[in-house]
Amino acid sequence: MTTTTPAPAAPRLRKNAIPSGKRRNGNLVVGIILIGLVVFAAVLSAFWTPFDPEGVFPGELLLPPGAEHLLGTDNFGRDVLSSILRGAQISLIVGIVAVGIAAILGVPFGIVAGMNPGRLDQFMMRGNDILLAFPALLLAIIFGAVFGANTTTAMVALGIGSAPSFASIARSGTQQVMSREYVQASKASGKNGWFVGVKHVLPNISGILIVQASVSFGIAVLAEAALSYLGLGTTPPTPSWGRMLQDAQGYLYVQPLLVVWPGIAIAIAVLGFNLLGDGLRDRLDPRMQVKR
Repeated sequence: MTTTTPAPAAPRLRKNAIPSGKRRNGNLVVGIILIGLVVFAAVLSAFWTPFDPEGVFPGELLLPPGAEHLLGTDNFGRDVLSSILRGAQISLIVGIVAVGIAAILGVPFGIVAGMNPGRLDQFMMRGNDILLAFPALLLAIIFGAVFGANTTTAMVALGIGSAPSFASIARSGTQQVMSREYVQASKASGKNGWFVGVKHVLPNISGILIVQASVSFGIAVLAEAALSYLGLGTTPPTPSWGRMLQDAQGYLYVQPLLVVWPGIAIAIAVLGFNLLGDGLRDRLDPRMQVKR
């Protein structure tokens, strides 16, 4: 008489469990929507705002939200909604320039290090580790103290401070690509390092670089707001979300909504780019594709 071993029962999913793929796709969609709101505000403010964002109206100080001023006015009588819309421009410009500088400096550095294992790689990455010890925000504060507080200084400092992260990501991806058979075949056929780097390495690591750019964009937006709050970023009268927080802190008990509106704007931008990066990581990072 033979006995048969029953097949193991399939694992049961929790009743309210959400598949990881759908959750990550949801993050991507929500991230795109939030970033779309910020981009829409920035583009709209380039052509139209309810009032002049830099206009001062002494007779309309600290007005609550109403029909004329939907989000109220600040301590100078400026329309808060107009300032929020125009501040989106500054945040996007700072993010684009800072991430662009970081990618231009960090990606080639990381590719060169990853394609040259040995002493050169070790020397380059030890220098990169030293730069990683200095947070981008701290570097921006130093730059602001030395070269003067303005938007340009903040963008350059944040870009330089973020470059080591791009270098580390690029080096890690390059090392994985260099072990592939097609790269070995290309090197065996006599192709030089520049050809291999541009033809094979860069296209294959572009996915993880896009993810890093999205995350770094959110960090740059938050850092710019922090610098403006400290008086080391965008200078008045140009509207900035961080500067709006600084101006509103003295009137927290008089008109607390002045703190809420720029805080929500910063949260939407940073959350949007973080969710976008999380969703893109699932779609573009080969390591995440293997786990699915």
